[in-house]
Amino acid sequence: MRCLLALWKGNVAAVHRELTARAARGEGQPPPSIPTLHRAIQRDLTPGERAGLAGGERAARKHDVFLTRPRSWRNHVWETDHMQAPVLVDVEGRARRPWITWFTDCATNAITGVAVTPVHPSRESVLAALRSAVLREDPYGPFGGLPEKVRVDRGKDFLSRTVTAAFDVLDVTVEDLPAYTPHLKGTVEGLNRAVESMFLAALPGYARQPRPGKRASRPKKDEVLLGFEDFTARLLEWTRWWNTEHCPAPLRGKTPLQTWQDDPIPLRDVPATALWTFTLEDAGTRTLTTRGIRFRRRDYVGAWMTGQAGILVRVRFMPHHDHRIEVYDAATGRYLGPADLADQATEEQLRAVRRARSARALRLKKDLEASQRERYAAATQAEAPQRIGALTTAQAEAELAQNADSDSRSSRCQTSSRTPRPRQSGAPRLPWPR
Repeated sequence: MRCLLALWKGNVAAVHRELTARAARGEGQPPPSIPTLHRAIQRDLTPGERAGLAGGERAARKHDVFLTRPRSWRNHVWETDHMQAPVLVDVEGRARRPWITWFTDCATNAITGVAVTPVHPSRESVLAALRSAVLREDPYGPFGGLPEKVRVDRGKDFLSRTVTAAFDVLDVTVEDLPAYTPHLKGTVEGLNRAVESMFLAALPGYARQPRPGKRASRPKKDEVLLGFEDFTARLLEWTRWWNTEHCPAPLRGKTPLQTWQDDPIPLRDVPATALWTFTLEDAGTRTLTTRGIRFRRRDYVGAWMTGQAGILVRVRFMPHHDHRIEVYDAATGRYLGPADLADQATEEQLRAVRRARSARALRLKKDLEASQRERYAAATQAEAPQRIGALTTAQAEAELAQNADSDSRSSRCQTSSRTPRPRQSGAPRLPWPR
């Protein structure tokens, strides 16, 4: 019965028909009536089991009871996550849904750090949010410092080599939670739900707005969308309101700021310069030449390099930021200065390259769609599929003759190009390469 319920997605009537058909084939006794079968299933299976057999593990989890972790102290445990905002934002003329990466403190419900990315986030987004979370200087404070533990959910960006190395250097333990277990990091998951209902739902371009008689649809074409800069500014203002004015229910009438300031636990701080070094990806050592530093087949130069040619340096860089690298002394680790990309393209050239790439991608998409566009006639009875757009015999012969003529011309051109030149008299005979 449980297997049949899972097969038919919890449809008791379909299970009853299956049992009736099996009894007709002599594979068991006839089933009871559908109401009796309903009562038996409700009696012997819990609501969670019935939901799980119909909708899977995620549906069954809605009927589970979860324990609440006891409140600890500030910076004991942080939780972090990516969230794609259900709001369309104008990013250089294109409507996109930005991603939010943030860290939250489990003891005070404070948002310690946040970073917004126009497209899908990467390890660079995690590092930017981590810096804003750890620093307690303006405009990031007073929340921050180094946590003892950070919970992540097996995201490849949070477990990348650069991010893991930064956590190791900062002496922060990373707790890698099992996949598809949002209840194990309920603080940040609750924040994801709260920001949508309390802030994002009121913005123009909200993509989940309910419509009368319809499902949630995309915004109208004539709706004016927010710019990326305006959206980021509003999100940061909402974050300040959440930390300083909002009173979450678990804090019992206190704001996250009041709870943070009432906690006597000392904080571990990191200097901004050291933190910037720890959260950069290491590219190894290079030799500073008269053309600058060679990195990824491109040259980087800086004003501080005058008179420094010949020294050995160590290169660190922010992922996906190719315009600048940070240079350190290979022997002492002393910071020397930044180096910018030499002969960098102008903004007009970059826009022209983007337009050319978009046109090429659109042309390729149309060509692929045209080559794979196959239409078949609709069938009202069991028969072989019938392709629409059949050719006549004359059309097929003409197209085959044209293709054969083009193939013969191509083969003649290849034969003529491969014909060896006549050997001059008196010239030594060379062996023909195999």
